[in-house]
Amino acid sequence: MGDLAISNIGTVGMLPGINLQFLMELLAGLFLASLRFGAFLIASPFFGGSSTPLQVRIIMGIILGVAVVNNVPIPDWQSFSALTGIQVILTELAIGIGSGLILTIWFSAALLAGEKIASSAGLGFAAQIDPDSGGQTPVVSKTFALFLTVIFLSWNGHLVVLRAVADSYQFLPVGVMPNFPVLVQGGIAAAGSMFFAATIIMLPLTAFLLAINLVIGVITRSAPQLNLFSFGFPISMLGIFVLLFLWVDVLGGAMDDLSHAASENIQFVLGAMRDG
Repeated sequence: MGDLAISNIGTVGMLPGINLQFLMELLAGLFLASLRFGAFLIASPFFGGSSTPLQVRIIMGIILGVAVVNNVPIPDWQSFSALTGIQVILTELAIGIGSGLILTIWFSAALLAGEKIASSAGLGFAAQIDPDSGGQTPVVSKTFALFLTVIFLSWNGHLVVLRAVADSYQFLPVGVMPNFPVLVQGGIAAAGSMFFAATIIMLPLTAFLLAINLVIGVITRSAPQLNLFSFGFPISMLGIFVLLFLWVDVLGGAMDDLSHAASENIQFVLGAMRDG
């Protein structure tokens, strides 16, 4: 693509702009190369969040598209018919959005675990409007999500997933039909892994909370004058805060394993789609 631009610049005749039709080919190639990255940036959990402005995502998509168009052969847009061009555009969008949604499903395990812990500890009322989901999310869930994001960025997981998408152009070039059933199966498997990971994360805390509630039940049963709300609720809240403080190292290891598993799953799904 760069050679095309250089060769056409040298052939400009006496009339300025008469041979600038090659710019349409450059822009069309850049557009096709940016679709997959742009769709991934919109659907992924960190890049597609409300904390990342839309302008930043657009600029990142264009910059990554420039890197792709200079290293990967992009088919000429004139070789596509109208129907084929629409099919290529939809295919690129499906690959990017599917990859981003799989990563989002994996990251939702932290939200699910935090929501269950908050409801078990009586902290379900402590909720806020999540700008990413648009609904009310418990503060514990949002804290877990931020913790997972920080760990994911600390070991350059965002660069790993971007490299996985960039490498997909080598075995899934623009215009090649991938194996879409693998993408669907990857999303379903990611949903199952999300519930499993959330269960592993929340199981120790919910077990301790269950033991605390059993003790409170025995105490209130033996001493009926002790009100459950005035006696059991403060103990549950203090207990969950102490448990979270003592459990932060284990939680960090679980979040690190979750982020690594999510990035590896993205690489596996993209690699398995080459047999389309």
